[in-house]
This record gives sequence, structure tokens and C-alpha cells, in this order.
Amino acid sequence: MNELFQGINAFFESILFFDIFLGQIEGTTFPFVVALLIVGGVFLTLKMGFVNLRMFAHSLAIVRGKYKTKEDKGVISPFQSLATALSATVGIGNIAAVSIAISWGGAGAAFWMILAGFLGMTLKFTEVTLAVKHRKFLPDGTIMGGGMEYLSQGLAEKNMPKTGKAMAMVFAFFMILGALGAGNTFQISQSLSVMQGQVAFFNDFPWVFGLIMAGITGLVIIGGIKRIATVAEKIVPLMVVFYLLMVFWVLGTYFTAIPDAFALIFKEAFSPTAVAGGMFGAMIQGFQRAVFSNEAGLGSAGIAHSAARVKYPVRQGLVSLYEPFIDTVVVCTMTALVVILTGSYLGGTEALDAAIAAKQGAVITSTAFGSVVSWFPTILGGAIFMFAFSTMISWSYYGERAWVYLFGAKSSIVYKLIFLAFIVIATITDTGTMVDFSSILFLALAIPNLFGLMIMSGDVREMLSDYLKKLKSGELDAEAIR
Repeated sequence: MNELFQGINAFFESILFFDIFLGQIEGTTFPFVVALLIVGGVFLTLKMGFVNLRMFAHSLAIVRGKYKTKEDKGVISPFQSLATALSATVGIGNIAAVSIAISWGGAGAAFWMILAGFLGMTLKFTEVTLAVKHRKFLPDGTIMGGGMEYLSQGLAEKNMPKTGKAMAMVFAFFMILGALGAGNTFQISQSLSVMQGQVAFFNDFPWVFGLIMAGITGLVIIGGIKRIATVAEKIVPLMVVFYLLMVFWVLGTYFTAIPDAFALIFKEAFSPTAVAGGMFGAMIQGFQRAVFSNEAGLGSAGIAHSAARVKYPVRQGLVSLYEPFIDTVVVCTMTALVVILTGSYLGGTEALDAAIAAKQGAVITSTAFGSVVSWFPTILGGAIFMFAFSTMISWSYYGERAWVYLFGAKSSIVYKLIFLAFIVIATITDTGTMVDFSSILFLALAIPNLFGLMIMSGDVREMLSDYLKKLKSGELDAEAIR
């Protein structure tokens, strides 16, 4: 199995990681897709007039239900859509990916993760708006949305029907593989590495952990998006608060050192002597792991948001602004501070050095918490369990929608069984290979998605301008249900 993953890695790396105009910088290859995400994020943020900042308060009002109308269409509420999408993004990536980024890219990688979060807010807004605009209501009562639909329909409207259809199929294929990789096996392999340190039984029988996770995941995903959304809206707020309470405990312990930690982050973000290739090494790790965590620019979240009950596509796009903010700007920054303040990312022990080499980010973060309170890793094990579970149930839906797009709704049960089987497979494969495999698949999604976002960005800006005019005139307040 490892040989299979390594072969797939090599194939995608040849496509995604060739040198661009920057070439080899201080021994670091600058990935083409990372450059594409940076350019796309800056371009769309400027084109949308910094919607990620100026519409933040209005977005909260939508989430709180202020702008419900009688003409809303969809199957779940805007908040449930946000919670479902957040359950896919707020996961092991916030615990493991952050530690991996800092261990391999230095403390400065945290700065680029935060910047990626702000740019990701606009990327997310653009793709979610397009997803709701081009969603389809299927005869079985489900909704088909996301990158598959806006690439095929949106590019067809731009007189590029064949290109749009081809890119939609490529996107759907990558989405299925991404769901099995990053949305499934990575979550399991990282959570297993922590659980084995708390429950000795799993060291000898790791597949039992896989069977347990497959069982409870199956109970949820068989019920479809409504059951997933119901579970997500309950578990996401709980797990975020639960995790942040532990973080605040650590930050309180190192309170006086927090300014120095931020100073180190800023210094190493631009330092030519930073770890793993200087400034560009830190930038690559920061953006790459941020995207792995918040998924902005990948087109995945649009699948969950397209099921929301809303009248205006822009409205749900504004709701999605909170995803990268909560996931990356808040949660990832908190994790980064814990790892930096405790120094766990520097290694120094045989166990930590082995975890860094194997890219077991969850172990690095667990060690950081354990250095402050000895029993925190046990509690973190529970948090990691919830993080992994919530991500898997949402990504199972993403992959299932892509599967239905390619093979039809009647065969969706085949995909679900494959997804559950991969949970068990992840307990018997190499974790380092899993991290590389997952990262490659995630980045592969960005190529067709960003291509579409750039071409259709004018449509989104036009919809945003129209929405703002209605908001300013009071029309949106007048039509809202009181």
C-alpha cells in the first residue's frame, strides 16, 4: 500500500512542484501551486475590495439569522452549512499541520499561515458564492454544488463548455482522492499516533481503532447531509471551545513570553537564515499547511455551503468568511503559539525528533501540551478524536457529491463503503507517506478551481456590488422575516 501512495505522490509532485520563475531559492523549490494560491488570493482580495475585512460584521448578522426571507431555498440553515464546512476544516490540520509547518519551516511559517488565512477569506467567499449560484436541486431532494457545478456551468456561460466540463471532471476526481486521503486517512493516521501514546492496546492492534472510527463514522454518513449537519452544528462549537480552553491554559503559563513569541514569528518570517530555506521556506510551509487546514482556494467548502437556505448567493459567500478566520487566524495561531512557546517544534528528544522526521504533527503538539500539564495529552487525545471525526464526516460528503457527479447517485453507497474501508487502511500505513499523499491531493484541487475563480471573478464582483446596493437602500432589511 505504501508503494502505491509513493507512486501517486511522485506523479503529482512532477506536476505540482516544478520550479517556477523563482527557481531554486536557498535550496528550496517554490511550488507552482503555492505561488498560484498567493497570486489568486491577492488578486481576488483587491478585486472584491477587501470584502474579507469590510463585510465581517454583516456576515455575523447573517449567521445569527437576521436576514432570513420567505424566498430562501436549500435544505439546511446558513449556520448549519458553516458548521458543516468548519467541521471539515477545523480538524487535525489545526493540531498536526501547524506543528509540521513550524517544525519544517521555522517559527516564521506561522506568520505566513495567518496571512494565508486572511487571503483565504476572499478565496472562500468567491468559491462559495459561485457554488450557491450554480447549485442544482436533484430529484432525490439532495443538492449538487461546489467546484464541479460552477466549473462546468460557469465556464459554459463564458463560451468554454468543453473546457468547463473537462475541468469539472478533473476536479471531481481530485475531490474523491482528497476525501480518501486528507479527509480520511490523514485524520486517522495522525489521531492514531496520539491515541497509541494514551492507550497501549492500540500499539499492538491499531486496526481496532480503525474499526471503531469506521463504525461511528458510518452511522452518521449513511444519513446524508442533514444528519451530518445536525451532528456538525453540535460538535464543532464544543470542540473549538474545548481545545481553546487548553490553549489558554498554556498561554497563561507562558504569558510573559507571548510578545517574544510574536517577535520571533515576525523575525523568522522574513529572515534569510530561517529554517528550511529562509523566508521562502517559511512561506511555502505556512501557505501550504494553511491551505491544508482551511481549504481556501480548493473549492471543497462550496459543496457544504450550496445546501444552505439562502436567497442570495453572495449572502452565503459572506457567511463563509468566518471559516478561514476561525480555522487559521484564530485556532491555528493559538496552536502555533503553544508549539513555539514550549519549544516542542525544535525537537531535542529522541521521541520528538522521530515525530518531526515522520511528520507526526499531532505528537509534536501533544508533547507541547504535556510539557505544561502532564495529563493534558490525555485530554488532547479526546479533542483529537472529535477533530478527526468531525472532519471525516464532512469530507465523506464532499467526496460523495463528487462521486455522484461522475458516476451517478445510485452508486453513492459504493463510495461510502470505500471511504469506510480507507479508515481501517490508514491504521496500517506509514504516517509520513500519508501526510505527503494528502498534501499533494489537496494542492491538486487548487489548479482547476483557481482557474475557474479567476475567470468568473467578475460575476462575483457584480453580484457583490448589487447586494451592497440593496443593503444600503434598506431593501434587504425590509424583506427579512422578523
